[in-house]
Amino acid sequence: MESTQPAFGAWVMTIIMIVIASWIIYKYLVPGNLKEWRNVGLIQAFIIALYAEMYGFPLTIYFLTSFLGIDIPWLHMSGHLWSSLFGWGTGMAMVEMLVGYGFVFAGVSLIIKGWKQIYDTRKEKKLVTGGIYRYIRHPQYTGIYFAVFGQLIHWPTIPTLVLFPVIVWAYYHLARKEEKAMIKEFGESYRSYMKSTPMLLPKAGTWSKIYGKV
Repeated sequence: MESTQPAFGAWVMTIIMIVIASWIIYKYLVPGNLKEWRNVGLIQAFIIALYAEMYGFPLTIYFLTSFLGIDIPWLHMSGHLWSSLFGWGTGMAMVEMLVGYGFVFAGVSLIIKGWKQIYDTRKEKKLVTGGIYRYIRHPQYTGIYFAVFGQLIHWPTIPTLVLFPVIVWAYYHLARKEEKAMIKEFGESYRSYMKSTPMLLPKAGTWSKIYGKV
């Protein structure tokens, strides 16, 4: 154990991961108005808080260790709080990481699929109800929820736990606002679409279609 070096303090890696993750969210969410910029800013704050603790300074581990009397080693693998808190060991820490990243990749996939379909039809002034939008009305927002939830499974921190419900609330209300605008533009066609297609969670049995060829 004495020869194992802590992975914290790697600020170059912190900056690299923040830049990559930020590029992805700005590339595929494409904020267009003030509220969209605000919501993307919340996600970027989540990303900064996440990677600053993952590779920089472990504020949450420091807080739990120093102020709450919970003994959590400062080594990188032991920074998986769920496995450390419940004594699951390194093996379960890896399972925890794989499950978390599974949600992250599923979420990013939804974000990209939704963006691609809207981008491909951006010049057409018509209601998009095919492809992935056949199964869910806001795939990109569902993707955001999956991605941030997956990071909480993989590497929970106090700041990201605080930001998570704020992000959920912000994008739910943004979705409602966008739907009001769609009703105003498309009228009964969009109302019918809302009745037949779930808002954020697809119907049971459609996940394979969403992640397959849609």
